[in-house]
Amino acid sequence: MAETANTHVHNLEVVEVIKETDDAMSVVFEVPEHLVHKFRYQPGQFLTLRIPSATTGSVARCYSLSSSPHLDDDLIVTVKRTFDGYASNWICDNVAVGTRMTVLSPSGVFVPKSLDADLLLIGAGSGVTPLMSIAKSALVGGAATVYLIYANRDERSVIFGAELDEMMVEFPDRIIVEHWLEIDRGLPTADALVDLVAPFPTYDAFVCGPTPFMAVVGDALAAIGMPDSHIHIERYQSLTGDPFADIVIPEITDGETPATAVVELDGAKVEVAWPRTTPLLDVLLSRGYDAPYSCREGACSACACTVRTGEVRMLRNDTLVEADLAIGLTLACQAVPLSDNVEIAFDQ
Repeated sequence: MAETANTHVHNLEVVEVIKETDDAMSVVFEVPEHLVHKFRYQPGQFLTLRIPSATTGSVARCYSLSSSPHLDDDLIVTVKRTFDGYASNWICDNVAVGTRMTVLSPSGVFVPKSLDADLLLIGAGSGVTPLMSIAKSALVGGAATVYLIYANRDERSVIFGAELDEMMVEFPDRIIVEHWLEIDRGLPTADALVDLVAPFPTYDAFVCGPTPFMAVVGDALAAIGMPDSHIHIERYQSLTGDPFADIVIPEITDGETPATAVVELDGAKVEVAWPRTTPLLDVLLSRGYDAPYSCREGACSACACTVRTGEVRMLRNDTLVEADLAIGLTLACQAVPLSDNVEIAFDQ
C-alpha cells in the first residue's frame, strides 16, 4: 500500500521585515516551540519558500539563511530583487509582519566542516547572505579567522554594511572585510583577485554570487594553487517540480536480491534492505525515517550524504560538483546501489 510523507512542509509566520538596501530586505520567521527540532540548521544552509503564482499556483525558490544558529533565535532569509525575478519581487512587494509562508526545513551543504578552521569568504551582491551566516557563526561559535571579500555596484548596494562594520569593531583581530565597489574599481578580474586571495591558500574558501563572478573567483583561487577540496561554491537551481506537494511513496517491490544499507541519520545507525532500482531516499521514507530532502529531483542538495563504504550511482545530478564527488558525496534522492553492502552517513 502506498504511503504519504509530508513531514518536511511547514508554515511559519513573519515577525519582522528589515530593509537592508533599496532593493534588498531580510525576512524574519518565528519558529514555534513544537517545530524547533525541524528547523535546526547549520551556517550556510538555505530555506525553500513557496511563492504564490497566478499562472502555476506556486513556485519554489531557495533563499540562504543570513541568521546564525549560534546567535539568532529566529530564522532570517535575505532577499534581493532581481530583474524579471518573479519570486524576489513578490517577496519584496508582498511580505509583511503577520504574513504566513509555506517553507521546507533548512537544507544545503554549503557549510564549513569546522568553525575553527580559517575562512576565506568571497561574495557579490546577495551572495553575501550565506557568508554572513558563516562569518557570524565562526566569530561567535568558533575560533576561525575570517577574511571576507564583498563585491557590489556601489556603497548603497552593500547589504549588511553597518553590521559588518560592527563585527570588525567587536572582533578586530579575527575578521577583515575587503569591499570591492564596481563604481570605483570596475568589475572584479581574476588577476586583481589573485592579489587579494594570495595570502590565504590554505584557508577554506566559500564563494557565492552571480555565475560570472564565481567563475572569475574560481580562476583566481586556482591561480594561487588552492586545492579543490578547499573551495566551496554555492549554486542554486530553479526547482521545476512542486516540493511542497504530498509525496506518495509507492510500495517497494523488486525481483532482485536487495543490497544492504547501513545509514547514519541524526546520530543513530539503521540498517535497511535497499532494492537495486529504488533511490535511497524513497527507501528511508517508506520505512518511516525522517531523512532530509527538498526537491527529490537531483536539483538541490538537501539530501546530500556521504558514501563511506561501498559504491552507488546517481540517476541524476544537477548540483554536486567534482570536488563533492571526490569526497564521497551523493544525493539520496538519486542514489541506487551498485555494491551489495553500502554505508551512508547524513553528516552534512
